[in-house]
Amino acid sequence: MNIGEAADTTGLPAKTIRYYEDIGLIRPGRAANGYRDYGDKDVHRLAFIQRSRSLGFTIDECRSLLSLYKDKERASSDVKALATDKIREIDRKLRELQSLRDTLTNLADHCHGDDRPDCPIIDEMAGGTRI
Repeated sequence: MNIGEAADTTGLPAKTIRYYEDIGLIRPGRAANGYRDYGDKDVHRLAFIQRSRSLGFTIDECRSLLSLYKDKERASSDVKALATDKIREIDRKLRELQSLRDTLTNLADHCHGDDRPDCPIIDEMAGGTRI
């Protein structure tokens, strides 16, 4: 199938598929006319990458996951280690986001929100000094 059909099947933009090819995540064959020719394995690999990316894995982590996927001798503990590392990273990001939310909530709670120019939100962002 051509890149348009692969894009339709996977829901990925053709530009993303070309990028994945450029960085070596996929290697489709070539038809007699020189155009990319995506087989079922290529489409399955693209879907695997898409799902991995939607779970927050980086390109390099996707590369590792693909390597483990292809390795029939793999230990599931290797896959689990990647997943638990990602969970720890997500938990860290959630803590950071909660801290940001708490800070902004506190600032918003202390802002009068009226017609006066005094604003603790702006003051905090300016480091307590006026520009």
